[in-house]
Amino acid sequence: MMRFSTLMKHPADWMTGGQGEHGAVLTSRIRLARNLRRHPFPGWAKRDQRAAALDLMLPAVEALPVMKGAFSSELGDLTSVQKQVLVERHLISREHAARGDGSAAVIERRQSFSFMLNEEDHLRMQSIRPGLQLTSAFNALSELDSELENSLELAFDTTLGYLTTCPTNLGTGLRASAMLHLPGLVLSDQIGQVLQAVNKIGLAVRGLYGEGTESLGNLYQISNQSTLGESEETIIRRLERVISQVANHEQNAREKLLEDDPEMVSDKIGRAFGILRHAHTIDSKEALNLLSLLRLGGTLEFFPTETVTLCDSLLMDIQPAHLQLHSGGKLSPEERDSIRAKIVRSRLQSLESPANRLSLEEENPSSDSPNSLDA
Repeated sequence: MMRFSTLMKHPADWMTGGQGEHGAVLTSRIRLARNLRRHPFPGWAKRDQRAAALDLMLPAVEALPVMKGAFSSELGDLTSVQKQVLVERHLISREHAARGDGSAAVIERRQSFSFMLNEEDHLRMQSIRPGLQLTSAFNALSELDSELENSLELAFDTTLGYLTTCPTNLGTGLRASAMLHLPGLVLSDQIGQVLQAVNKIGLAVRGLYGEGTESLGNLYQISNQSTLGESEETIIRRLERVISQVANHEQNAREKLLEDDPEMVSDKIGRAFGILRHAHTIDSKEALNLLSLLRLGGTLEFFPTETVTLCDSLLMDIQPAHLQLHSGGKLSPEERDSIRAKIVRSRLQSLESPANRLSLEEENPSSDSPNSLDA
């Protein structure tokens, strides 16, 4: 099995893939909730019952061919920083990180699949892919689900479907979500109405780390709410359609901002670049928001396109637990802010100042340009 340090050396395949046709969509994630038949669900189980369930599940998950050479550990054997790093990478939940003995995590080498054992349900398995790939993420996870059903007896009812701890997961046990980067909608004050429309059709909108968390860096998770009475394919198809529409709205908002108020866009991206390149102390929230603007600059060609990938990896590496892990010890908030700024300065060292679109327009002014000024 893989060591934790080895897992951390390799960035996940999905961390740097939010480009292409749906550039606003960073990642697609599918999660399935399952429970063992004839075993008390984790919230009701006594300590020895949780241990008995884990003894059944852990070998079955580790035996999956895709998990060859995976990282596998009981949560009680991990430090609080290690657990928090896994939360920051969206590989385990905050709730799971709070658990210790009797719970475990198994994570595939490339971090495309991860399993939480004895979280709210006995099994929470997930598949993550870059960009808008909900269908392929589901198909891949569905195969693992079928393989596990050959070795584990799962709690299933012919009328209700898969039985889960929380009634909102009953039926398919499916939670499908995508992480979107929506600075255009935020800057043009359209984010409220778009998210309201998403809520109206029964989808949930959450912050960076899911339920109960705020949106940082203009990042939003959109996911299904209902899991009962519809097939997985129907749920995923609807979600993909809505996410495509939101991504298109975002693209249109970016283009319109650039057309209507290029000076404001240039100013915001230029200021973000200036602070990130020269700051010697920066907190997590400010860094995420400024990197969001830098990433926007990459998609609008203020910077080379590879800037988008650079920002995506930085968004992860400057998180508090990642900083502490790389420093090899506990850091005070002030120390974290200083190290964070140093990492950002170092990574952006070779990035040239944003191309000044305004100066290009001034060199080629059109007589009816709304930006031209009378002498």
